[in-house]
Amino acid sequence: MKRVLVPLAEGFEELEAVTIIDIVRRAGIEVVVAALSESPVTGSHGIMLAADATLDAVSGQRFDLIALPGGMPGAANLLGDSRVGGMIRRQHEDGGHVAAICAAPMVLAAAGVLEGRRATCFPGFLDRAVDLTLVDAPVVVDDRVITSRGPGTALDFALELVAQLAGPGERQKIEAQLQRGGARQ
Repeated sequence: MKRVLVPLAEGFEELEAVTIIDIVRRAGIEVVVAALSESPVTGSHGIMLAADATLDAVSGQRFDLIALPGGMPGAANLLGDSRVGGMIRRQHEDGGHVAAICAAPMVLAAAGVLEGRRATCFPGFLDRAVDLTLVDAPVVVDDRVITSRGPGTALDFALELVAQLAGPGERQKIEAQLQRGGARQ
């Protein structure tokens, strides 16, 4: 079974974290939510989520993908935690997928995995990053690196994570169940 790690830092963006966890689990993929320190973890809008484990408890485990929710100060707290940067670097070096949304792509940049790649993020968080091409798109996939812009793109981001791990057919199946449909009347 495929496995995904979602590290949660105080101040995470709730819409992004819950969307990633929910959509990826709907695809039958195991999701491990890991608190940087204690659980529950409080998001940027005061919503608390219970983690499955602490980051220390899962740091030696194998994951197919590490997905970072954004939000502030959540993304800054991820950036400030050397364990997260180390896990991102190892994941990428070992051929695994890494993903980040909103402000969290700055964590990928600091870990060196965005060098020479195309990426997107919430405006302003990668402006000073060198050797990458910023793309104005909801979701950008560059090999095993997936980035997205913010809360409004969280569903597209999570569905892309499903496509990367379980294939486009599984993404289509999950998306059909969501009843996104066409234009409103």
